[in-house]
Amino acid sequence: MNSVCRGAAGLVGLGAGVLAWSTLVEPRAFALREFEVPVLPGGADPLRVLHLSDLHLVPGQRAKQDWVRSLAALKPDLVITTGDNLAHQDAVPAVLDTYRDLLEVPGVFVLGSNDYFPPTLKNPLRYFNDSHERGEKLTPQRLPTQDLVDGFTGAGWLDLNNGRGTLTVRGLRLEFIGVDDPHLERDRYDLAAGPAARDTDLLIGVTHAPYQRILDAMAADGAPLILAGHTHGGQVCVPFHGALVTNCDLDTGRAKGLSRWWPGAGSSPATAPSSAAPADASWLEVSAGLGASPYSPFRLACRPEATLLTLV
Repeated sequence: MNSVCRGAAGLVGLGAGVLAWSTLVEPRAFALREFEVPVLPGGADPLRVLHLSDLHLVPGQRAKQDWVRSLAALKPDLVITTGDNLAHQDAVPAVLDTYRDLLEVPGVFVLGSNDYFPPTLKNPLRYFNDSHERGEKLTPQRLPTQDLVDGFTGAGWLDLNNGRGTLTVRGLRLEFIGVDDPHLERDRYDLAAGPAARDTDLLIGVTHAPYQRILDAMAADGAPLILAGHTHGGQVCVPFHGALVTNCDLDTGRAKGLSRWWPGAGSSPATAPSSAAPADASWLEVSAGLGASPYSPFRLACRPEATLLTLV
């Protein structure tokens, strides 16, 4: 075998290895990311918040279901889910069973596009120019969204889709503002807008897709903490570089993890010095999520994740 043939064979072998890793190994390599976030009033006890996003559950995905169930052992004080729970017409019972023990914990939720419409086969390269169709434009088929909502609210979780609400958790009065999915342009922030009430200890913003118009509005209303999902952390990333796309207008430096946000922060990348952020900037935590469309079940240099935030 000459050097050209050996080189070609090596490239084919490398490609096959990467494909196998990104479809068979990394999508099941679930990770728990942990952050400490200084947003509570002085003297308050720490608050443990479990953030789940983008489950994209298909019935029968037992490894994912078992791992999410195991998170109840963390004994969070609050659960926040930022949407895209479903990836199949029959997934609602499986989602509620997966969250079963966590539904006993105080929680809040918003929905994502894949809680309304099932996944469809599409060219992933279209994510690079955001030209792909969304929602009703892509398929008229609907998922049993109301069954999911009823399951969550029946357990006592707050529905924050274009709304707000309050919970008292460990003696702290928490106020939440949320929107329906901005990726489908279902957001009506005007229905939830406004600063925190005087007796609120912490205002938290919740959205599925972290579009700048929503992050700017929540930050302008004084939310010290904003949670989002949707980006999948880029899903297929370049090792040692990171995300190539976010599937929204958020910069790739904030595709996952903890960063700062303030009105107009879109012109300042997440990699800018922390001194560039105003003192009252919000903390933004974007989850890379736990799943993906069954038509593109890949993960590369971007493990599926849940996040445990310790608020101090």
